[in-house]
Amino acid sequence: MKLIYLPEPELLFGHNQSVEDPRDGLSLFGPLDQGKPYGIRSGVIGTPRGIQLFKDWLVKIQNPIGKDLEVARPVYPGFEAIFGIPWNPKPALEVEIPDAAIKRTIYLDDKYLRVYRTVELFEERIISTIKQEDSTVDIWFVIIPDDVYKYGRPLSQVAPTQRIEATAKLKPSYAKKLITQQPLFPEDKQAAKPYHYDVNFHNQLKAKLLEYNVPIQIIREGTLIDIKYTSPVFNAERNLKSASARSAAIAWNLSTTTFYKAGGRPWKLSGIREGVCYIGLAFKRDEKSPDPRSSCCAAQMFLDSGDGVVFKGAVGPWYKMKRGDYHLTQKAAKELIQMGISSYKEKTGRSPTEVFLHGKIRFDYNEWLGFQEGNTANTRLVGVRIRENDDLRLYRNSEYPTLRGMSLIEDEKTAHLWTRGFVPRLQTFAGKEVPRPLSIEICRGDSDISVVLKDILALTKLNYNTCIYADGPPVTLKFADAVGEILTAGPMKTVPPLSFKFYI
Repeated sequence: MKLIYLPEPELLFGHNQSVEDPRDGLSLFGPLDQGKPYGIRSGVIGTPRGIQLFKDWLVKIQNPIGKDLEVARPVYPGFEAIFGIPWNPKPALEVEIPDAAIKRTIYLDDKYLRVYRTVELFEERIISTIKQEDSTVDIWFVIIPDDVYKYGRPLSQVAPTQRIEATAKLKPSYAKKLITQQPLFPEDKQAAKPYHYDVNFHNQLKAKLLEYNVPIQIIREGTLIDIKYTSPVFNAERNLKSASARSAAIAWNLSTTTFYKAGGRPWKLSGIREGVCYIGLAFKRDEKSPDPRSSCCAAQMFLDSGDGVVFKGAVGPWYKMKRGDYHLTQKAAKELIQMGISSYKEKTGRSPTEVFLHGKIRFDYNEWLGFQEGNTANTRLVGVRIRENDDLRLYRNSEYPTLRGMSLIEDEKTAHLWTRGFVPRLQTFAGKEVPRPLSIEICRGDSDISVVLKDILALTKLNYNTCIYADGPPVTLKFADAVGEILTAGPMKTVPPLSFKFYI
């Protein structure tokens, strides 16, 4: 066993310049891609109040935010100053939803009907606008009242004083049986439809819009209001600085994900080996299926170019009830790796030289045999299990926790990697407890354990959904649950491989 330190991976930005902090790179050198000459063309849908809040926020991000803060990282300089392209404060398309219409659906007492009908309000207007308008947009912003976020989730309950009795209700157990059975009354077939979707506004809306290739960004009205953080412990000056820091963080995060969803890459990993790609496997049980083993398998592939692709594997009895884990059949594993290699070839014009398969559990014999059978391109395959370790802690003789990048190598196949920890660049640790490591195991194939560790540490910096220094888990598994939930949010048609931007 030995303890080593892995240097912080660097990111590549404009003018072929590399630094370790995304905000440094964007501020100094601009994004990796130049972006579209006309800038960002956005559409917005929401209540009149929500649309106005969004337009006010667009005006705000044209200028620096947080310039009075004494922080280690750069302030937000303004959208065009960062990305080098304009973002017109007036959206190209605006679609209003009356506030009263949302209140008639979001306060329904049946959670399935509540979420389904609220999603319909947004979904139908977006789709009809896409079909009717000549002008197109790069990204849709869905601005939701805070009550949609509050009551648009599985465990939410509407307060009795606000509750509205829903019509055409069915018993959920009966409605779910109608997925595979014919109803006694024909009208029950249509009435059962809302019960075939997950009770989650975010996932249901994204799932329904996948077939239209519509990248969307859902934002709460409360986020755009930038409510000042107030505390009786803090004085007025500190409360003001806290609000300013929050506004700057929101501007950085939303601007970065907007640039990415509009078709540009903010950055990519510097020094990544050519021809390497990483595939993270995600499983999600289909709670609506009568078979308790039924699960959806999704794969998230990340290329050396920084591009991300999600493709949906077959739905089948992948959940092993006795063991409580997921495994593909040999045939399903073969089809999945073929989709991955085919998608890589479509993106790059060549087959990958190495594919690292990341999972939360070890790949069994039949799975690995299927992956090998589907590997007709003679690509080198390596299976890696990655999981959080709750039993191991590393302490320093210091007031600060262990450094991010520390690794305890047990043998040539197994190691523990601290992707969370003290960051010298930030002079802080973004956490409240002793950081836990990731346990890394090369469970199939052969590779240098130090190379695997360096790759995983680098993949914690590819989250384009925010503009933070790094994540804990690698991007191959960071969004595994979220992607699986969207793909199982309802009875969907066959989904072709789509860019990662449609899921985050």
